[in-house]
Amino acid sequence: MDLAKFDPTNFTWALGLIAFAIGLSAWEKLGLEWPLAIATGRTILQLLGVGFVLEVVFAQPNPVLVIAVLFVMLIIATRVAKSRIGEKIPQMLPVVGGSLLLSTALTLVYVNFLVIKPQIWYEPQFLIPFAGIVLGNAMNGAALAGERLVSSLKSTRLEIETHLSLGATPAQAVAQYKKEAIKAAMIPNLNTMTVVGLVTLPGTFTGQILGGVSPFIAAFYQMLILVMQASATLITAFLITQGICRQVFNSDAQLKI
Repeated sequence: MDLAKFDPTNFTWALGLIAFAIGLSAWEKLGLEWPLAIATGRTILQLLGVGFVLEVVFAQPNPVLVIAVLFVMLIIATRVAKSRIGEKIPQMLPVVGGSLLLSTALTLVYVNFLVIKPQIWYEPQFLIPFAGIVLGNAMNGAALAGERLVSSLKSTRLEIETHLSLGATPAQAVAQYKKEAIKAAMIPNLNTMTVVGLVTLPGTFTGQILGGVSPFIAAFYQMLILVMQASATLITAFLITQGICRQVFNSDAQLKI
C-alpha cells in the first residue's frame, strides 16, 4: 500500500477497530464506551490540529514559529506533570517547568549540534519531533519521580523527623527516598531499552520503515531516540527531586508536608 494514499476514507475503516472495542465494552458492561469515544474524538481533533499547524511551520521554517510551538508543548507538559504529582507543594509549577525546560534544552542542543547537524539550527523537521519525544518522556519521568518522592516523604515522616532530630541535614534525611524516586522514573526507559527489537518495535522504528526508510537506518534513529529519552528522563528526575526536597523543608529544617 502506498502510504501517501492513506486518506480520510481509508481512516474511516480504521475506526471500525474502536467501534469493535466500544461494542465489546457495552457487551461486557465495562463502562468504557464514553471514555473510548471521547479519547478517540480528542485524538482525531488534536492530531488534525497539530497536523495543520506543522504543515504551516514546515512549509516556511521560521525560528519564531518553531520556538512558539516548542513553548506551547512545554507549557502543556509542565501542567500535566504537575497535576500527576498530586500534591500542593509551594512553587511546584516553576520546579516542574524549569526541570523539563533544562533537561529538554540540554538534550536537544547536544543532539542538534553534535549528532544531526542540520543546515539551520531551527530545522522544524528535526527539532519539533525530537522535542515532542523528549518532552513526553521527560514529563512521564517527572510525574513518576515526583509522585514517588512525595508519597515516600508523607509515609515516612516519622522516620525523617527522627533522622533530623539526631542531627542529619534535610538532604541526608531524604537521600534514600530521592534515589528510589529517580530509579522509579527510569524503570520504563530501562525496560524499553532492554527488550527493544526483541519484544517491541518502537514507534520511530516502525514509522520510518512504513515510510520507506531502510530498517538499518531506522534502527540508528531509534537508538538515538532511546538514548535521548533516557538522558532527558534522568536529568528531569534529578532536578524534580532536588526541587521537591528544597520545597518541603522550611528554614528551620522542618518537614512541611
